[in-house]
Amino acid sequence: MITQLLPLLSLATTIVASAPQSPIPELTALDAPTSKQLLDLHRNLVEIESITHNEQSVGDWLATYLHKELNYTVEKQHITKDRFNLLAYGTKRSTSILVSSHIDTVPPYWPYYYNETSGIIGGRGSVDAKGSVAAQIVAVQGLRKHLFDDISLLFVVGEEQGGDGMRNFSSWVKRPDPYDIVIFGEPTEAKLVCGHKGMLGFALRATGKAAHSGYPWLGASANDILVEALGALLELREHLPWSHKYGNTTMNFGRIQGGVAANVVAETASANIATRLAAGTPDVVKGLIIGALKDVQAHAQQQGGDLDIEWLSDGYAPVDIDCKIEGFDTLTVNYGTDVPLLSGGHRRYLYGPGSIFVAHSDHEALKREELEQAVLDYRRLIVKASEVKQKEDEIAQMEL
Repeated sequence: MITQLLPLLSLATTIVASAPQSPIPELTALDAPTSKQLLDLHRNLVEIESITHNEQSVGDWLATYLHKELNYTVEKQHITKDRFNLLAYGTKRSTSILVSSHIDTVPPYWPYYYNETSGIIGGRGSVDAKGSVAAQIVAVQGLRKHLFDDISLLFVVGEEQGGDGMRNFSSWVKRPDPYDIVIFGEPTEAKLVCGHKGMLGFALRATGKAAHSGYPWLGASANDILVEALGALLELREHLPWSHKYGNTTMNFGRIQGGVAANVVAETASANIATRLAAGTPDVVKGLIIGALKDVQAHAQQQGGDLDIEWLSDGYAPVDIDCKIEGFDTLTVNYGTDVPLLSGGHRRYLYGPGSIFVAHSDHEALKREELEQAVLDYRRLIVKASEVKQKEDEIAQMEL
């Protein structure tokens, strides 16, 4: 009989140990002090310029705020001498729940502004992603006592340029034990994201031979080689993998440059290209690109030039993300995130205030009510995701 009861006793112990200290109250609005805390925090973050590779000032300010104002233990994980991620936690370093976003922004810097009449708050990073950072901090602070301090914060650098912050955290030898739940912050229109496209970035480097433009046959134009290559890719991108969930794979010629003057046959030319994968894997798409450019490379070499393909990262396939939480609308997005860069078997959720359609623009902004609602939504998401995980654990224990 005792042997038969052991699994049930183990289950009971698990449930009691993971139960909240006290009921977590439902909130439908922020009180005035919490709203002021949110707006002040958001303003301070946006007012500090933190374009990728220049995140030190905002990181230092945020570390001081989390430690002195909110009583977190804060660790700086240095990526380079002046760049670091911030890991903040309470009584436990290894927690079940991690809430994360990024503190870097794209250029150029646009100053903070707030129109009290319209409630519109703008400036670089106000949406992507300091809106998420501020709302996450306020939401988590309100839940710490209810979750045994079993929740930590991670704010990373470099998300806008390849994700070196999250990549380094993922491989950090001092990284805490794997988390059960990770909630990422990006502008998602206050919806839960069910997945986003994959990514493959690459550059084309064309080389030729300089000559006077009056005698072009004495040289080999790198610009001509590059144009021919881009033409082949224009043809290819109409036939790239697609899916019902994510639509078409897209290929954007983001930056093209070459030559030195109109009267000089160009010796070098290059193009930076971003491919958003709706299906398939980076290796599959790499193979298609190599195949499409094979004849262009051969032709370039016949002219005395060359064409090289430089893969800017390993890339990643489309990313499916957990999104089955009661009460949230859902969507898929085309932009990339840090979600696939954090290794582990955790549940992954992606949510944030504001729209990606204004991010990276000179009119990046959101409404005060969106920012305040994000605090309530992050709070509810953390609680609901914890409940889903607990129910799954209980079922697993029953099946043992």
